[in-house]
Amino acid sequence: MSEKSNTKPPVWFWIVSIVALLWNLMGVMAYLGQAYMTDEMKAGYTSDQLALMESTPAWVTAAFAIAVWGGLLGCIVLLLRRKLAKPVLMLSLIGILVQMAHSFFMTNAAEIYGPVQGVVTPVIVIIIGIVLVQFARIAEKRNWIS
Repeated sequence: MSEKSNTKPPVWFWIVSIVALLWNLMGVMAYLGQAYMTDEMKAGYTSDQLALMESTPAWVTAAFAIAVWGGLLGCIVLLLRRKLAKPVLMLSLIGILVQMAHSFFMTNAAEIYGPVQGVVTPVIVIIIGIVLVQFARIAEKRNWIS
């Protein structure tokens, strides 16, 4: 596990990996913004949005943290060309699915945030999480990561 693969990945591997890293950095910023929300930031939300955020259970916040920090770490490990990227990205995907299941099935987030922020964006996040796991699988199969 300490040796890098001798199979050189194509340029698009690096492009996808860097874009994925930037995507996950945005997720980390969203998490930190929510975790350390100031009164000024709260002023930008409606009372319904604030009530929904404040009623979020700790296990959903933990899933959010696992999703974003796992995604960030998974992309870093992917750029280091290590097989550990796949299980870490799978863990991130599990965090995404838990968080979004709560949002879709246990809250009225779609009603409060509207169709784009309440439905479309979460679906895109799920799709990207799945794509990143598949990307790591392909990279492992083609010996781009070891």
